[in-house]
Amino acid sequence: MGKRANSEGSIYRRKSDGKWVASITLDDGKRKVFYGKTQKEVKDTLAKARSEQEQGTLITAPEQTVAQFLNDWLENTQKESVRARTYERYEEIIQLHIVPVLGRHQLQKLTAQHLQAFYTRKRKEGLSPTTITVFHSVLHKALDCAVKWSLVPRNVCELVSPPRRARFEVQTLTAEQIQPVKWLFLVADN
Repeated sequence: MGKRANSEGSIYRRKSDGKWVASITLDDGKRKVFYGKTQKEVKDTLAKARSEQEQGTLITAPEQTVAQFLNDWLENTQKESVRARTYERYEEIIQLHIVPVLGRHQLQKLTAQHLQAFYTRKRKEGLSPTTITVFHSVLHKALDCAVKWSLVPRNVCELVSPPRRARFEVQTLTAEQIQPVKWLFLVADN
């Protein structure tokens, strides 16, 4: 096999453990490395990475957990851009609800299935659909920022629907029910 051209990446087999390795040079001169059990597996991974690099969607950020990202997002973007009470509410939601359940996952490996399990768990804990929708909104806002910063290729919140809010039917008062209320207002005015 001949020498590969520049920016095509490289594929080789490690002698130490027999694993296949593929690497690609990033725009900043650093290399991103992929591992696999077979040559075909790393060839496919390398081809996908090259395609993503050409489209500008290759994720090159260092790996971090959801907890690390949310804490950084909260401190460095939200603290100065939202009201103090909103910041406190975000912090409460993140520290008391999201981080204990989702915080240990790698940000790049967070899936729609993780989010759906989180919403189901919170529902079983007795939280209302409205509260869970607020959690979804905070996560969605944070992950939108992660997409803008090229930390993740897409916002997984868009793949999941939080539980539907309960709708309450408005009960109108009858004429008989209104009469005592009118009388109270007339007495109060005098």
